[in-house]
Amino acid sequence: MQRLWGSRGSRITWSALVLIVGPAYTCFGYNQGVAGNVLTLQSFVSVFPQIDTVNMTGAKEQHNSTIQGLVIALFVLGAGIGALTCMKVGDWLGRRMTIFCATAIAIIGAILMATSFSLAQLIVARLVLGFGSGGYSATIPVWQSEISGAQHRGAFVNWEGIFLGLGIVLAELLDFAFFFVKDSTVSWRFPFAIQILLLVVVMVFIFTLPESPRWLIKKGQYEAASHVLATLKDLPEGHEAVQDDIAKIKQSLESTSTSSGKVCNLVRMGEQRTFNRAMIAILGQLFQQMCGTSITVAYATSIFEERLGFGAVKSRGLAISLSSLFIFGGAATVLTVDCSGRRPLMLLSSIVMTICMAALAGTTSIPTNKSAIYAATFFLFLYVPFFALGFLSNTNLYATEVAPLEYRAAIAGVSTATSWLSNFVVNLITPIGFDNIGYRYWIIYAVINAAIVPTIYFTFPETATLSLEEMDEVFRRSKSMLDPPKIARSMIEKWSRANFEDTVADRLEHGTAKA
Repeated sequence: MQRLWGSRGSRITWSALVLIVGPAYTCFGYNQGVAGNVLTLQSFVSVFPQIDTVNMTGAKEQHNSTIQGLVIALFVLGAGIGALTCMKVGDWLGRRMTIFCATAIAIIGAILMATSFSLAQLIVARLVLGFGSGGYSATIPVWQSEISGAQHRGAFVNWEGIFLGLGIVLAELLDFAFFFVKDSTVSWRFPFAIQILLLVVVMVFIFTLPESPRWLIKKGQYEAASHVLATLKDLPEGHEAVQDDIAKIKQSLESTSTSSGKVCNLVRMGEQRTFNRAMIAILGQLFQQMCGTSITVAYATSIFEERLGFGAVKSRGLAISLSSLFIFGGAATVLTVDCSGRRPLMLLSSIVMTICMAALAGTTSIPTNKSAIYAATFFLFLYVPFFALGFLSNTNLYATEVAPLEYRAAIAGVSTATSWLSNFVVNLITPIGFDNIGYRYWIIYAVINAAIVPTIYFTFPETATLSLEEMDEVFRRSKSMLDPPKIARSMIEKWSRANFEDTVADRLEHGTAKA
């Protein structure tokens, strides 16, 4: 097979980031907002009058608004279905082929959307685009975690957050640019179509990068797995470290092989505590959406304009600035996730988000007070980077780390689908919530974020520095849902002591040799 590997070791990681993760997750973020941003363009509503809320009033406006919300939300619904499909397809086709097929489906959806001339075509396009996006967003983190080493796995996978933020900003910038283009359908067809170029890059290059060695071993392709591991580690195939890794992966797989990998076994505990692990992954992805981030992504412009009283142009400028903080928060995650761990970032993030949501409820309760409005703006800008720090892409990584190899694709699929479907719910109820209870709607998310803190502290084990196979040992030794955090902590401390002793021994030996 043709590969980019003359590349070995870390060069493969960088190739994966530039050629696969970057384009895919830029599109992933881009699609969170691009369709919603063109809804007020006259050239768009003239083609789709059934979802025109700009030129309608009264009952007709309300009717069109309902249809509009459903059409936009179909992308999220399709993504949830696509992610669930990967529960089985991801193990059947392999990680790379699943990414390839899902990306091809997303391209078809983007083409259909950019060429739409009827509401029916737009509806189909949104579903198809969502299905493909859900498929690759559920599979890429699995592939990344399985081809990376324990020491840098967190940073490698969390680059997704930077690219996702970049996609959100790109959507906001195009919204701002085409806000001034009034008469041509290019003003919305171009934003819908531009992502095709990025998705083609993913399809072209995915087979130039290695398949997951863990999937290869699961399929009994030991020679291919040995070659991939040696390439990833930049070692000879017969090296002891490569053979040790293969032995550990095989042992981990054998410990769950009696359950035969059936999806129904996700609700059973067993020796590997599969249900426990699935619930942690699902809760992490649920928290990602239910902490309130969907409000800031999908409704940022309308919040600034309708809730905080800024003008149309200024609101769009503020929305772009707000979205750019996803990039900075994602970068902070990449820099800190492997040295500080996953849990501390999630805990810090949820604590700050609780404070921000409570503050937003208080400040927006007095909309006539200009100082309170500026304070509300400050807390929105504080919320976004701290959300990104702990939850933007960290939960995608975490879901793959706590899952056993036999069920990794299934757990990634169902947890990603949970994220998409909860996103669908939040997007659907947010306008209703603001219309009916006003500023009190923020209180709901303050309470949710407060509840996230003890849940993570008592039930989420740390995964940093532990290999995926060592995580199996953490759960194998656990007897209840409260045990994994304590056992993981003890294993990490043991690993740190051993690493320190090895370092001291190496330095003493080196010093003796020099003497």
